[in-house]
Amino acid sequence: MLFPDAKILLFAKAPEPGLVKTRLIPVVGEEASAALYLELLSGVIHRLAGAIAPLQLWCAPDAEHPFFQTIDQDCGITLHVQKGADLGQRMAHAARTALKEAGSVVLIGGDSPVLEKEHLIKALIWLAEGSDAVLGPAEDGGYVLLALKQMNTHLFEQIAWGGNDVCESTRQRLRTLNWTWRELEPLWDVDRKEDLLRYQNLCAD
Repeated sequence: MLFPDAKILLFAKAPEPGLVKTRLIPVVGEEASAALYLELLSGVIHRLAGAIAPLQLWCAPDAEHPFFQTIDQDCGITLHVQKGADLGQRMAHAARTALKEAGSVVLIGGDSPVLEKEHLIKALIWLAEGSDAVLGPAEDGGYVLLALKQMNTHLFEQIAWGGNDVCESTRQRLRTLNWTWRELEPLWDVDRKEDLLRYQNLCAD
């Protein structure tokens, strides 16, 4: 394991129809959206588990779903329950909790098929070299990765999660905190119809 003192925090929802990938439900339906989410989440887990740093799966609404329990048994991942009224509060709670026992954390979602271990390695190296944070922008205006070695709730407050200015709002907060940060190249995740077509083409290659 390359960074045993770091933690990877993967935020995941139980893959239940109607509750995940809701923006794609009008396109493919509830069952297919849930199956897609499960496929994407499984891909991220198997690309990253055990290779870089200990992987924590932060689950919603709880960690009791059979998929979470199976992943825990198969991959040695530790399961945790998300806490907070919105995504920002949930990420802040997870980061604060993990940093009590880790020198750095990398927060990621489970729906980017192009997020690879090399991106996480680069982010952790940049933190080790002195950056306070590393941001992995998403092409839709959000971000697919946020790496930190310290915690401040200002990074997660009053942000319109799911909107197209999440990444820029985070940059503004980093500036306000006077933190140094570096950015990875923009990546994409699967949220919209055009993302789904892109993912299908990627799988076909």
